[in-house]
Amino acid sequence: MRATAMLLAGVLAMLWIAAPASAQDTTIGEADRGSIRAVIEAQLAAFQRDDGHRAFAYAAPNIRRMFGTAENFMTMVRTGYPPVYRPGRVDFRDLVVIEGVPAQKVLIFGLDGVPVMAVYAMEKQPEGDWKIAGCVLVRGTQRSL
Repeated sequence: MRATAMLLAGVLAMLWIAAPASAQDTTIGEADRGSIRAVIEAQLAAFQRDDGHRAFAYAAPNIRRMFGTAENFMTMVRTGYPPVYRPGRVDFRDLVVIEGVPAQKVLIFGLDGVPVMAVYAMEKQPEGDWKIAGCVLVRGTQRSL
């Protein structure tokens, strides 16, 4: 388990190389926890409706710059994140802070029934709303997730 946490910390740290530096509080209150969950749920719902513009709106500025358009973003999600694009079942797990970055764990069962842990790196915007700054899929057995 510790090795998985270390691997995840490294992967999330790589996601932040292109992100602007920000001073985020490492304690996440209940209101922010609810907002983070709502953003992820809303993006997943947008994927279900093939609403690329809405899904792209939940991405942090660094992700928006990286992909440029909603169409490019949706192509990446469809090809690289099929369980996220079309989840069968979604179970929210712990919200953790990794190297100062809030990361929401979401156990997603694809339409094929195979579980994958999606770890969403979150970024609080200057206006106070939360955006998704990256997502890492960790595959394994249901027991190990």
